[in-house]
Amino acid sequence: MDAPRIWSALKPDERGLVTAVVQHAESGQVLMVAMVNQEALARTLERRRVTFWSRSRSCLWEKGESSKNTLDLVELWVDCDGDALVIRALPRGPTCHTGRASCFYRVATGTVDDELRVVDDGPPSAMSILDRLTEVIEDRKAGRGTTNPDGKSYVRSLIERGPAAISAKIEEEAGELIEALCAQAEDLEHIKAEAADLLFHTMVGLAAKGLDIAAVRDVLGERLGLSGIDEKARRRASS
Repeated sequence: MDAPRIWSALKPDERGLVTAVVQHAESGQVLMVAMVNQEALARTLERRRVTFWSRSRSCLWEKGESSKNTLDLVELWVDCDGDALVIRALPRGPTCHTGRASCFYRVATGTVDDELRVVDDGPPSAMSILDRLTEVIEDRKAGRGTTNPDGKSYVRSLIERGPAAISAKIEEEAGELIEALCAQAEDLEHIKAEAADLLFHTMVGLAAKGLDIAAVRDVLGERLGLSGIDEKARRRASS
């Protein structure tokens, strides 16, 4: 990426600044918002660590230069008007100075008292739902946090029954999803529900083997942009 070329596509304000929204490159979670000038953009691209312009100190500011909680650059997006950037990055530690993952950890409840409710893990994203489900599965696996009045856990009982029992459930859910997809009368709600059941039981199977959805996400990330035909050929060559 060429900094002058990117900057020429932007429309900075009278101070020579554009707004930069930082997004977690894997989960999509919004982490923080700051300002960037041309020098900060060039430094970000050169060092691959996200750098901003500090308006209070009137100097460049590399995120994490003191705390070591840096943001590793993955990708830059420019908005339609050219006055803002989305910086997709991988954080090395918490992004917020409070020690939270995101600077956006207070949500407006919309209630009469207008209080801001604190949510430690910040605004939800599509992937954070799966991450939260991973945490729940790990808790149940360890015997923690059961909501059943008798203290029973479906996840734990399935894991205790072993790989064959889990595999049978995955096979069952896969079959039900296939039936839903092939049904003459299309029922999108049914398809979504069966897909969710299949994904859930797959995640339980991963947990039984000490893996989680993040490990699968890493594999998908490695394959991103690679032809499926080429990817299969590569796997056959390495086997």
